[in-house]
Amino acid sequence: MNYPAFFDQAPIITVHDALARFLGACQDGIITYRYIDAVRLAGHSCPTVAGAYLMTRRALALLYPDGMPERGGVQVRFAGDQDEGVTGVIGSVVGLVTGAAGPGGFKGIGGNFERQYLMAFSCSLDADVAFERRDNGASVQLSAHLDRVEANPRTGALLRKILQGLAAPEEQAEFALLWQERVKRILIDHADDPEIVTVKH
Repeated sequence: MNYPAFFDQAPIITVHDALARFLGACQDGIITYRYIDAVRLAGHSCPTVAGAYLMTRRALALLYPDGMPERGGVQVRFAGDQDEGVTGVIGSVVGLVTGAAGPGGFKGIGGNFERQYLMAFSCSLDADVAFERRDNGASVQLSAHLDRVEANPRTGALLRKILQGLAAPEEQAEFALLWQERVKRILIDHADDPEIVTVKH
C-alpha cells in the first residue's frame, strides 16, 4: 500500500489485550496501533479519522496514567446517533483501538473478555464522547475541534470542480495533496494540542 509518509510519523497507541494473549494472537497480548491501521479500517484518511485516533489516544493516556491501557477494559459512549454525521466513523476507529463494540461485538468466553455492549450512542454527555474504565469507573469526556485547523483555501473550489466532473487530473492530484496536508497538520503538528482535543473530567 502506497501512502503518505506522514502516516508513519503519527503517534502510536500501544495496548494490552488479554483476549489476544489468551487465544494466542500475540504471545504477550501487546498490540501497537498506528494511524495506518485506522486508515485501513475506514478506507480513507481524513480529519475525522485523524481526530478519532487522537481522541482515543488522549483518553487512554488519561485513564491509564501509570500503565498500559487494557483493550476491552473501556466502555465508550457517544453523544450523537450512530448514523448522525461522522459519529459512526469515529466509533469505528475508537472500537478498533479500545475493542469496545455494540450489539454485534464479541460475547466473551466463559464470562470473560466480553466486548459486546461496550459502545453506546445517543447518550447524554457534556462532550462528543466519553470513555470509562470498567475496573475502577474512572472516566473522561472529550471533543474534537478540527475546524481550528483550517483547510487550504483552494480545497473547497477544487472539490466542487471534481464533484462537477470539471477538474483536470492535475487538479484532482492537487486536491488530494491539500487534503492530506491538513490531516498531517492535525495528526502531527497538533497531536497534543489541548485546543484541538478538549478534555472534560
